[in-house]
Amino acid sequence: MQTRSRIFDDLAKVAGGAVSTLTGLKAEIEVLIHQQIERFLLDADMVPRDEFDAVKELAANARSGQEALEKRVRNLEKKLGVKAPAKTKAKTKARAAKKPARKAATKAKPKKTKPKKRVKKKFSPKGKRA
Repeated sequence: MQTRSRIFDDLAKVAGGAVSTLTGLKAEIEVLIHQQIERFLLDADMVPRDEFDAVKELAANARSGQEALEKRVRNLEKKLGVKAPAKTKAKTKARAAKKPARKAATKAKPKKTKPKKRVKKKFSPKGKRA
């Protein structure tokens, strides 16, 4: 009986060693996968979440500041009796619609080039060319 218990003890030690080896291997694989994911995200120009949140907050603050300034300008215009200009988006859309028509018209016409002017050579006072 003692030989059987000794065999079982040896098998238990081998199994325990295999489990600890597999646990270490699992941890090592997790670290490698984590490093590969980080490398992929850096190569893909991904932004970390905390930086994204900081820029998002800055944009929100800038937008609220712009809205406050627009309101202040409207109030000042009312006080001065100045008529407010039309919305800028409407103007830019109208300009954008006109620009392609202008470009098409200029492409149809060939550009006129001026002939090159001839440079006169200056003479020195003694009559020799300089």
